[in-house]
Amino acid sequence: MKAGRLRHRCTIERPGEDQQDPNTGAMIKSWEEVGKAWMAIEPLSARAFIAAQAAQSEVTGQLVMRYRPSLLVDSTMRVRHGGKIYNIEGVLPDNESGREHVTLPYSEGVNDG
Repeated sequence: MKAGRLRHRCTIERPGEDQQDPNTGAMIKSWEEVGKAWMAIEPLSARAFIAAQAAQSEVTGQLVMRYRPSLLVDSTMRVRHGGKIYNIEGVLPDNESGREHVTLPYSEGVNDG
């Protein structure tokens, strides 16, 4: 994998313990940082987006990062970059060894917090 593609420094977060808002009493979902990684942020092409919409998919793009055994990502997590939140919809290892890179299909938007 060429390092030039991985030009976005992103923060990976997992759900934390819910906290109660002192003013309203409502439960607020919190997120805690798991780590940071350099990633490629790749929106779907117009053709792929139309095909995904036809299949009722929420996926709007993919994040690609190097495989790191110390930073295992799953679909309960999210990625933050530059004020945007990317909700991870799945984890796809590379086809060769499964240990070179990981592709994370994402949907955009607020994720309960």
